[in-house]
Amino acid sequence: MGSYSQLTYHQRYHINALLKAGWNQTEIAESIGVHKSTISRELKRNRGKRGYRSKQADQLANTRRYKAKSRITDGDWEMIEELISLDWSPEQISEYCREEQELPISHEWIYQYIYRDKHNGGRLWKHLRCRRKRRKRYGSYEKRGQIPNRRWIDERPQAVEDRSRLGDWEADTIIGKGRKGAIVTLVDRKSRFLRMGMVRQRTKEAVKEMIISLLADFPVHTITCDNGKEFTDHEGIAKALGAKVYFAHPYASWERGTNENTNGLIRQYIPKDTRFGDLTCADMIFVENRLNTRPRKCLSFATPMVFLNNHGCT
Repeated sequence: MGSYSQLTYHQRYHINALLKAGWNQTEIAESIGVHKSTISRELKRNRGKRGYRSKQADQLANTRRYKAKSRITDGDWEMIEELISLDWSPEQISEYCREEQELPISHEWIYQYIYRDKHNGGRLWKHLRCRRKRRKRYGSYEKRGQIPNRRWIDERPQAVEDRSRLGDWEADTIIGKGRKGAIVTLVDRKSRFLRMGMVRQRTKEAVKEMIISLLADFPVHTITCDNGKEFTDHEGIAKALGAKVYFAHPYASWERGTNENTNGLIRQYIPKDTRFGDLTCADMIFVENRLNTRPRKCLSFATPMVFLNNHGCT
């Protein structure tokens, strides 16, 4: 899955300034919060005869984007509308179009199409899952500081992508009503086995200790997280478990699809309006057991617990 994100003019201005200051591509990527491959492609695509200049680079990128949009036909948009009506997210549609239709269209264009349709009285927006929230733009400039020494998902071993072994986990947190408390969720990519635990405060210390506790008795090769600040002490987690921790790209939830889908299953038992202060350890165990003993089509209708046991884990 590609790692290139659309840069803003503000980011291109910073790239220009940092290049002049003698920074290398890796240092620039960490400074503005993107993957180093994004910087590499930006410099290859948008460098002029006089080198890289932010204003010229932004104009080149916008021109290329306009030409790409013009290649999308009315028939393509009809297909996209049909997928939206099936409650597919713009991210899922974008990936489907790229992989199955050889149609390069970003999820950002699809969001814009949906909102134009809403402005014109259409109802496509009703299929968005988080339509009441103000959506962040993928690639927007992050002002809150960066998680230090992140290792991006592109660097994961092929075995993780292939689901060829146990012990490659995806991690996330589910937030409680009023943002009080959180549930740490961990899902093994191969077996779909779930571990979950409650933290009263979503701090890096609490989340680190919970992850270590939840995975202490299980094989752990890798953990793939989102970019929440609660995962800032990823190096402490990696050291304690003897694993490597990777991060998905910002706002690319499909890169942790196993965990995202499992979080949706958890909501059957813990709805969004639940006050997490009322939950107990017994509640966590109950939901874990329900999902780990539920047959899964992707496991040939074995349960995650049986699958794990059959592969030598208890």
